[in-house]
Amino acid sequence: MRFIGSLDQGTSSTRFMIFDHSGKVVGQHQLEHRQILPKAGWVEHDAAEIWERAKEVITGALKQADILGSDLAAIGITNQRETTVVWDVTTGQPLSNAIVWQDTRTTEFLAGLSESDKEKIRFKTGLTIAPYFSGSKINWLLNNVSAASGENVRFGTIDSWLLWNLSGGVQGGVLATDVTNASRTLLMNLETLDWDEELLEIFGVSRSALPEIKSSSQIYATTDPHGPFGTAIPIAGILGDQQAAMVGQVCFERGESKTTYGTGNFALLNTGTDIVRSKNGLLTTVCFQFKDQPARYALEGSVAVTGSAIQWLRDQLGIISNAAETENLASSVSDTAGVYFVPAFSGLFAPYWRSDARGAIVGLTRAATKAHLARAALEAICYQTRDVMDAMVADSGVPMTEMRVDGGITANSLCMQMQADIMGIDITRPLIAETTALGAAYAAGLAVGFWASQDEVKKQWQLSRKWSPTSTEDVRDIGYAQWKKAVARTLDWVD
Repeated sequence: MRFIGSLDQGTSSTRFMIFDHSGKVVGQHQLEHRQILPKAGWVEHDAAEIWERAKEVITGALKQADILGSDLAAIGITNQRETTVVWDVTTGQPLSNAIVWQDTRTTEFLAGLSESDKEKIRFKTGLTIAPYFSGSKINWLLNNVSAASGENVRFGTIDSWLLWNLSGGVQGGVLATDVTNASRTLLMNLETLDWDEELLEIFGVSRSALPEIKSSSQIYATTDPHGPFGTAIPIAGILGDQQAAMVGQVCFERGESKTTYGTGNFALLNTGTDIVRSKNGLLTTVCFQFKDQPARYALEGSVAVTGSAIQWLRDQLGIISNAAETENLASSVSDTAGVYFVPAFSGLFAPYWRSDARGAIVGLTRAATKAHLARAALEAICYQTRDVMDAMVADSGVPMTEMRVDGGITANSLCMQMQADIMGIDITRPLIAETTALGAAYAAGLAVGFWASQDEVKKQWQLSRKWSPTSTEDVRDIGYAQWKKAVARTLDWVD
């Protein structure tokens, strides 16, 4: 029997997972890496440490599964998006710490761009002007790291760094990225799927220092036989983490969507081959591209505080001792008694984009209890998700009949039933929860024929649980109108 490997490099840890043909996990290993915080607003990772962790988790997972590297038909890579590495291809060493997607040091540079440049960037990339993305990080490295110029310097997101090292590094490593990661740099044109000369000029970046952009599913290189696999294996799939979750959820068709519930939420809607430019505060991005097929695009919306609202109930208020208690506590009352909680602890993301907004609890009466507040926190997760998904429907004109979900809060059945009732659509959770790693595995497996087609992969998806709406349209509309009033209170506070 042969298997597919998936290297999943995230913001806090790196793991390697091994899947069989049915998509079942047969081995895995995971290790954390340091979070480096030199000053306020700066977040860095040691790229050399990440590479060491990658090698360790690969050997650990192979050992756990009791297989050899030669038992793998291919491997895929999925990664934290936007985090940027600069290194010297003659020494193989990073020239500075990687700048993480959360880092805000380039805010001032972006604010100083001309309005015409800002509009050009928005139109060509589908993104907003924010330090979140990679282009301004590369600009900062060029201007602040003395060695970050010259013909031996290369810039890339984490996927490129890992691919280069896995394929041999200084001994002939391949420098490439895929369209999903490139679409998060502020440097790639959504229409041409190539680095854009005008955008490169705005950020002062040389094309020769960047990886070649390829599809999300093709053979980019083979692993170095002297590396952690001990043999040459096709590296055949690359996807940014949220797009990998879309593939893992087999959201291949226009109108299909997934929401990943974590500390915050990331929701994506497949818009097919259409580039839908948002008028409602969303991002336009590449969803995936398989081999030489046309690229599929997506609208993306992010919510800053979802799971972390439950952490706040636990750590700051002390009304629960662990997250799992929330469901029982919230279930002890039939409604929130008119209480609405807007957890804008770090502002409001899509579709409001108000970094100055602050959290609020409204509708309190003497009858309100900690159970009502717990239920209001779960409702807040669901209402914020509806905000984003309604914006997606408004932008795309694509009606939504089902939303696939993954992430920690999906274990809370009450919250998922609330989500179905608040949105008026079916909410479905897959049997295999590791959708991000699985998506990269699918991309790699499709490239080498391990799975014959997308249709075969779609048949792999199995339902773990489905929640259908039980509320009426009138009840949904009244509740959502009250939520909007609560959001308005948080904005009134700072206006």
